[in-house]
Amino acid sequence: MQNILFYSQIIVSILLALSILLQQKSAGLSATFGGGSNSYSSKRGLDRLLANATIFFAILFFGGAIAHIFV
Repeated sequence: MQNILFYSQIIVSILLALSILLQQKSAGLSATFGGGSNSYSSKRGLDRLLANATIFFAILFFGGAIAHIFV
């Protein structure tokens, strides 16, 4: 049981990192120095899918970490 939990935690952590890295950054360093715009845009298409996947993988990651403590 611990091996399955261990390897699933590794897979979920890789998927979480990939979903974070694939998201577009609309306001980077330029926004820090006043170059960013203050307009609001909603996420659509692939951006929404990646945002939802990031939330899903984060919940799985933390759930697996808590389960790993009790096993």
